[in-house]
Amino acid sequence: MADGASPAAEAAELGRRGWNAEGGGPGGPGPVVDSTNLAWFDRASRVIPGGVDSPVRSFASVGGTPFTAVRGEGPWVYDVEGARYLDLVQSYGAVLLGHAHPHVVEAVTRAVSAGSSFGMPTPGEVLLAEAMCERVPGCEQVRFVSSGTEAAMSAVRLARGATGRARVVKFDGCYHGHSDVLLAGGGSGVAMLGLPGSAGVPAAAVADTLVVPYNRVPELGDDVACVVVEPVAANMNLVPPAPGFLEGLRAACDASGALLVFDEVITGFRLGPGGATARSGVTPDLWCFGKVIGGGMPIGALGGPRDLMAVLAPLGPVYQAGTLSGNPVATAAGLAVLELVSARHYEELEARAGSFAVSLAAAVTDGGLQAATGSVGPLVGLFVGPPGPPVELPSDYEGARVLATNGVYARLFHAMLRRGVALAPGPYEVLFPGFAHGDRELARAVQVAADAAAEVASGLG
Repeated sequence: MADGASPAAEAAELGRRGWNAEGGGPGGPGPVVDSTNLAWFDRASRVIPGGVDSPVRSFASVGGTPFTAVRGEGPWVYDVEGARYLDLVQSYGAVLLGHAHPHVVEAVTRAVSAGSSFGMPTPGEVLLAEAMCERVPGCEQVRFVSSGTEAAMSAVRLARGATGRARVVKFDGCYHGHSDVLLAGGGSGVAMLGLPGSAGVPAAAVADTLVVPYNRVPELGDDVACVVVEPVAANMNLVPPAPGFLEGLRAACDASGALLVFDEVITGFRLGPGGATARSGVTPDLWCFGKVIGGGMPIGALGGPRDLMAVLAPLGPVYQAGTLSGNPVATAAGLAVLELVSARHYEELEARAGSFAVSLAAAVTDGGLQAATGSVGPLVGLFVGPPGPPVELPSDYEGARVLATNGVYARLFHAMLRRGVALAPGPYEVLFPGFAHGDRELARAVQVAADAAAEVASGLG
């Protein structure tokens, strides 16, 4: 980077000079810049708390220094040192087609060239809303926001406004963003850092939040406004709904007059065109969406039937707003993703992910560790343990927590990272194989897992 270059130019150059798929850059093999991951993390730590803009990106639970990504291509990401990783994180599920997919890049380029933000109605938000409502049974309208946290926060406010009740029921280990009301008993980064909720959340903010075990239908009183649930829990690693669980929640909400809220920020448009709703056959009263619907750009959405959504301002008394809601660049990216995949594509991806999950468990076990994997659609869970008794797939957060805190995942994570496969730096996350992960790439991940497990097992023996 030339002396005196602007920060924006520096960032653009880092991305432009990323490595190609053969592991070499324009000038041949070598780092893209004269820098290191440690240097960038130290630089970030001076101006960003903890050096990261989201705690799940830190290596707090696995140790070491995060690598700094400069470019992605399909299933691969590249760091500032020139290393290439097979990426099974895929922006924690926001990327479905793979990094920098040409169709998405074209849509984003076209949209941003016309203007990045207007604070006015745009055709793009209408087109994406139509595409979503066409695919999700029972969802007649959506209101766009800028994140999954905003979507869940707005869903709770709408439920309270529509029912005139205050109490909210959520499930231990399910993460619905970092709003005060829903942070208690959260999984993902909250669990990874060992926090029960968060400092700065007053007792009054969660006085009406009831946290109950996942996969058990709670008794609901007439003071409950809503039950918020991940229809497939993916923030305590992967814990599928037990048979009858979602149906039981639907029945309990109907009997008590509470609203059922599906947090489909992860499952929406990843499990299939209709998400967990179509897959389970259970229709909630409200939906929270995010991740896939932005094609890698920041977005979220609240959805529901027309009469319930009419309680939102400007039609009704429940206020909700956002300057960047329905951003034309994000909606263009999301629409580009949805229009490119069909039910057949999802079926093929589910089969590939299911086979990968089985092979992954066998590879880790053959390497000398204990492992159990599960899959729901293309979501893959990986639970690991030391040599000894077999690992059983958990059915709730308590079971997931026992496996997440045994210390084995951190060792396996680093052993795989050194071999060029990137998992999420925390044991409560799932793996996100997507459309860019072919048989060859997944077979490579399986072989790396076997070698990494052997290394870890030998160190634990």
